[in-house]
Amino acid sequence: MKENSEPVSAHEVASLAADLRTWLEVHQSNGALHPTAPLPKLAPTPAAEPSVKAARHGSAPGRPSKQSPAPMDLAGVRAELGECHRCNLSKGRRKIVFGSGSATADIVFVGEGPGFHEDQQGEPFVGAAGDLLNRIIENVLRLNRADVYIANVVKCRPPGNRNPEPAEVTACSPFLRKQLGVIEPKIIVALGRFAMQTLLNTDEPVGRLRGKSHPFHGAALIPTYHPAYLLRNPADKRKTMQDMMLVRSEYERLTGVTLPPVARPSR
Repeated sequence: MKENSEPVSAHEVASLAADLRTWLEVHQSNGALHPTAPLPKLAPTPAAEPSVKAARHGSAPGRPSKQSPAPMDLAGVRAELGECHRCNLSKGRRKIVFGSGSATADIVFVGEGPGFHEDQQGEPFVGAAGDLLNRIIENVLRLNRADVYIANVVKCRPPGNRNPEPAEVTACSPFLRKQLGVIEPKIIVALGRFAMQTLLNTDEPVGRLRGKSHPFHGAALIPTYHPAYLLRNPADKRKTMQDMMLVRSEYERLTGVTLPPVARPSR
């Protein structure tokens, strides 16, 4: 599902975001949600592999730096991607949509692929679904978009916003994995079926795997519905808010940082 599959007004996005926050506050107040409940422990990162994030900050253990290859950063991954022609998506794209946000983010959001507006601007999630994602980040997680990182499984827009084909995912997904390897997030939020299935290597639907934290190379991977799907299926906003509460809980558990309360919707 692409970010801008259907035109949605700003009023509709704001209304849906307000409904999400209202639902969350009501369920927090009556105890229906338990954001501090213990969650499954994640598999530890192997000690034998020095941290790329630590190496970027000069604190990686091991041999002297002059004997160690310089760790790749996001600029290096982007340079390796180049003006990519590894699959047929390159034929119709306007811009490669690599990703945006903090290179040291604790939370990474992963979507399916660019839509029309993303292809025009070269930035992920700038359409109507992007507006909703921004509101969730700011009002529910109480973080700024600049605090997180946002990317997609494929970096070029599929023609007509169709689903990516297997060969296109195969050609492009290694760069997503390299992005994640550089950033080393504590939490990965898989937005929609393609992101979840690609990262977890599964054919299961989102509805079966959402609501849980899945270990992923030392991080917590939390699947949820793509914002574009949510705009067309607002009945699933309850499930999405449960997932965002799980994201909040995992963030606080793994970082030791308490997030501010969910913002109250404007009247």
